[in-house]
Amino acid sequence: MMLNRRVFSTALVAGAAASLISTRGRAAIPAPVKARNIVLVHGLFADGSCWSEVIMRLQAAGLNATAVQNPLTTLPEAVASAQRVLDRQDGPTVLVGHSFSGMIVTEAGMHPKVSALVYVAARAPDAGEDYTALAKTYPTPPASAGIVFDGDEGRLTEAAFLRDFAGDLPEAKAKVLYAVQEPFHKALLTGKTTQAAWRAKPSFYAVSTEDRTINPDLERFMAKRMGARTIEVKSSHLSLISHPDEITALILEAAGQST
Repeated sequence: MMLNRRVFSTALVAGAAASLISTRGRAAIPAPVKARNIVLVHGLFADGSCWSEVIMRLQAAGLNATAVQNPLTTLPEAVASAQRVLDRQDGPTVLVGHSFSGMIVTEAGMHPKVSALVYVAARAPDAGEDYTALAKTYPTPPASAGIVFDGDEGRLTEAAFLRDFAGDLPEAKAKVLYAVQEPFHKALLTGKTTQAAWRAKPSFYAVSTEDRTINPDLERFMAKRMGARTIEVKSSHLSLISHPDEITALILEAAGQST
């Protein structure tokens, strides 16, 4: 049976569009522009101070760094908190997220001031993707068993925090971080991103090879899928604290700054 010419043309256009969609985010994304503003977002079991070691180094390099105090309530509220900080920046800005806040980076990264994205052992879902379902396709990391709830608030037990979250930090340092752990609300985990900024903007990813909070192979999958410039750090989940030099260097690269 001969193909109707109009049907053939429509199929050809549809196929080309599908090809563009499937490769979007992996090709034809421009190199990051030079930026002097860095906005950093923390994930679960932490607060903005977890970026202190990185902030110190960014400031020494002459950059303007701001840590968002993520409310850890709902995804829309967390995204809004990041967007308010982005609104205050005076030019191109690199948006950096650790752990759960990769969800925030993926959504808020569409902000017009964001010039590049950096994921540090972070979630990197696609638009509308069920991250929990994606994570279940990989072996469950040990830290998951250490999450306990008081009503609607979740946190890590001290044993899980020291062993599975901050495993390569000195115990005394890890205990201080545990003491300032910010509980998260159950509702936060039900949120889904509506857009994926990594499909449109230069993206960078730091995999923690000794991670016991997010499976390292899942991190590698997400980094590869987004076509990110990727480094691997022999680190626990908290590479931003145990390996701040490597993480800072990646952020500087994303900002178009020489290291």
